Amino acid sequence: MSDRPSRPDRKPLSPAAQRALAEAEARRQAAAAARDEAAPKELQGPKGPEPTRYGDWERNGIASDF
Repeated sequence: MSDRPSRPDRKPLSPAAQRALAEAEARRQAAAAARDEAAPKELQGPKGPEPTRYGDWERNGIASDF
């Protein structure tokens, strides 16, 4: 499941906890695969980081809420 070494002083995980950990790992791998897919190149977009990355429109250090 994970690369972490098991510690003998921890109690064993329940089957439900093991399933939850396996599902979380699968979601992490799917998110990493989606991130690795090439996004289409934006034409005539803003230079630099996406100005709406924090939920606000930010240009030159000034943020305006929608």
